Amino acid sequence: MAAILTSLRNTVLAGFALAIIVLIIIGLVTSGYSLRFNADFWRFVARWLHVISGILWIGLLYYFNFVQIPTMPKIPDEQKPAVSKFIAPEALFWFRWAAMSTLFFGIILALLNRYFVDAVLLGITSGGGRNTVIGIGMWLGTIMWFNVWFVIWPNQQKALGLVEATADQKKAAARTAMLFSRTNTMLSVPMLYCMIAAQNEY
Repeated sequence: MAAILTSLRNTVLAGFALAIIVLIIIGLVTSGYSLRFNADFWRFVARWLHVISGILWIGLLYYFNFVQIPTMPKIPDEQKPAVSKFIAPEALFWFRWAAMSTLFFGIILALLNRYFVDAVLLGITSGGGRNTVIGIGMWLGTIMWFNVWFVIWPNQQKALGLVEATADQKKAAARTAMLFSRTNTMLSVPMLYCMIAAQNEY
């Protein structure tokens, strides 16, 4: 067991293996349930991967805004490089690729469920309703994804010294990255509301 839990890769693989075992058990013990690799199954897989990716993305967004940003001023200057040189770059790697994965599986899910175009058009072609709600969530999520890749990450590269920048440029970049990270935190609240409301028709 220690060989699994001391390795992040092995832990994640074990998690997926357990999920497959659960799926098989449900198929064996649930009356009238049978596992079919049909369109419904692949829609489920896309939704599952979309949710897992979203949890990682928003979880790291909240980590930055609720933990790292408020705590950095309290850390003694000699200890700050531990965060800026090791923790932050690693967290930003998972942060931006979780954003990409969330967007990718969200698009796949919308295409498989045949509401992508109507949701992008905010439900205009269907007269509104669920596709309007999910569409607003999709647009908010897309704006957040854009901020991650084209504003936050380029500025964090400067702020963390991953690319060459003057002291003034680093300071300005850190502020821009923080403001857009806070923007994403703000947008995440209505975005998550829309995603959940669309599933519950509320």
